[in-house]
Amino acid sequence: MTDTIVLIHGFWVTPRSWEHWITHYEKKGFRVLAPGYPGFEVEVEALNADPTPIEKLTAPAIIEHLSAIVGALPEPPILIGHSAGGAFTQVLLDRGYGAAAVALNSAPTEGVKVIPFSQLKSTFPVLKSPANRHKAVGFTYEQFHYAFTNNFPEDESRRLYERYAIPASGGILWDSVLANLLPGPQDIAVNYHNDNRAPLLFISGSQDHIMPPSVQASNAKHYKGNTVTEVKLYEGYAHLLPAQEGWEEIADYALEWALSHAR
Repeated sequence: MTDTIVLIHGFWVTPRSWEHWITHYEKKGFRVLAPGYPGFEVEVEALNADPTPIEKLTAPAIIEHLSAIVGALPEPPILIGHSAGGAFTQVLLDRGYGAAAVALNSAPTEGVKVIPFSQLKSTFPVLKSPANRHKAVGFTYEQFHYAFTNNFPEDESRRLYERYAIPASGGILWDSVLANLLPGPQDIAVNYHNDNRAPLLFISGSQDHIMPPSVQASNAKHYKGNTVTEVKLYEGYAHLLPAQEGWEEIADYALEWALSHAR
């Protein structure tokens, strides 16, 4: 049985967003890694003060960075990714990394063309202008609340915005939109017919605005091979599921599923 868990964060946050899950899994005796993207070695406050590392980010650089970390481990770990981290988790799995994986409120990989209105509204601050392709674009509190914490208590939503929120790479987000319009394989693409990849579970929060359950359902249906691909829906959860009340039940289910399916 693998004893290592790798937690992969998404956009607009840093590894700090996994703080509860790290201690939760460590108490169970697991080694837990929560790597940041390249340039994310500093804290939230520093990235907000100087978002230059975010502006320079590319999807291939993130994937290469994560691949090097996971590939250096003595045994394949359990991979758990949230949001964009869920998409990067799928790429890692497709490339042979990981014993099993769980994607929480995952961003889609290339070819998933379901775009609900709430997703468009959530990402509009970035996608409203092509000029944002060269910028790090942050959310106001109101935008963060709609996209990440729409059904959290107001005081908790504001606290988490102050503690977790950073800008996101406009370039990567714009490229992910264009990926479904341009011919040829793109950066965040997987082979949906890869029978050699490890099992994958999608977990969706029913109240997620930025990555609604329909996105994960469509993403899962794209996988046509014989390898295990499952979807589980949790009612009442928003996008920032790893920090929402009751997250412990989800963390435990994700771990139990991964361990029971791990190669």
